Amino acid sequence: MEEKKIINNEQKLESLYADARQIIESARSNAVRSVDFCRVQMYWHLGQRIFEEEQHGKERADYGAYLTRTLANRLEPEFGTGFGVRQLERARQFYRTYPIASTVRSQLNWSQYKLLISISDPDKREYYELESVNNAWTARETERQINSMLYERLLMSNDKESVLAVARQQRIPEEPTEIIKDPMVLEFLGLHREASYYEKDLEGAIITHLTDFLLEMGKGFSFVARQKRLLLEDDEFFADLVFYNRLLRCHVVIELKTGELTHQDLGQLQMYVNYYDRNVKLPDESPTIGILLCTAKNDTVVRMTLPEDNKTILASEYQLYLPTQEQLIQEINEVKRLAQNKGE
Repeated sequence: MEEKKIINNEQKLESLYADARQIIESARSNAVRSVDFCRVQMYWHLGQRIFEEEQHGKERADYGAYLTRTLANRLEPEFGTGFGVRQLERARQFYRTYPIASTVRSQLNWSQYKLLISISDPDKREYYELESVNNAWTARETERQINSMLYERLLMSNDKESVLAVARQQRIPEEPTEIIKDPMVLEFLGLHREASYYEKDLEGAIITHLTDFLLEMGKGFSFVARQKRLLLEDDEFFADLVFYNRLLRCHVVIELKTGELTHQDLGQLQMYVNYYDRNVKLPDESPTIGILLCTAKNDTVVRMTLPEDNKTILASEYQLYLPTQEQLIQEINEVKRLAQNKGE
């Protein structure tokens, strides 16, 4: 009896400790967010004041530069580098980009707003702003998605209106192509292009960097299994990676290839998808999606191997480096050309 009381007391103390930790961590997190937003508001008001003063002397072409330079010379020695010429110019640009105070979001910090105001395309800027809020991205994650040109990659297989509608939470993605990107950018794996490696090396690197991989995969993904064993009578097969997407409400089977895909690879992936559809999928779930992640693909081989109405087997190239804007524009134009030729 005494031993039972001791156990109960220990459980209560453990529960108290867990609750106390949660209270402290929550308060700290709220305090950090509060400080971050105060900083954002400070730069907005600075930008507003500088812009208003600049308008009073707008007959002078160089008056704006003179204002920020003179103000920085007085503020920086007193308050530090956060108030130099460059930061004050950003504050002014911040106000010009977001002239209505109520549109400034408390969920975003100054580092994220610095990234956003550098984007001239208003639709593109809105997309990253909304997705940073919707997915609670850190500044590092926002920067990474901008640098990897997530918006442009989604536009390769979707129209702008549907991409923005999903970001605005006006609709839920319905098709795999609305979430799954081609190409996928996996620079965070740390694998060098010139080095030789096997599928198991690629798979191991993905598991090691699973959080980054889920970010690159997109909305609604959760990890299910690695080297999932599939038993077909006496034969064993192993699917490289299995995920679940709660938005599409389906399993996603990924096969990894460190070379160019073949029709045999597509056939094997189709078998895995069929297995999940017939043995794992629940009646109210959507059909399983298969993704063949490879270094290069032949679109003609993909089209000829798969049925014309195929919507569940996707081939996506991966890159181990961040693409340049020129490279991505070239790929987008190539996708458009192929789509036009297919339409003709």
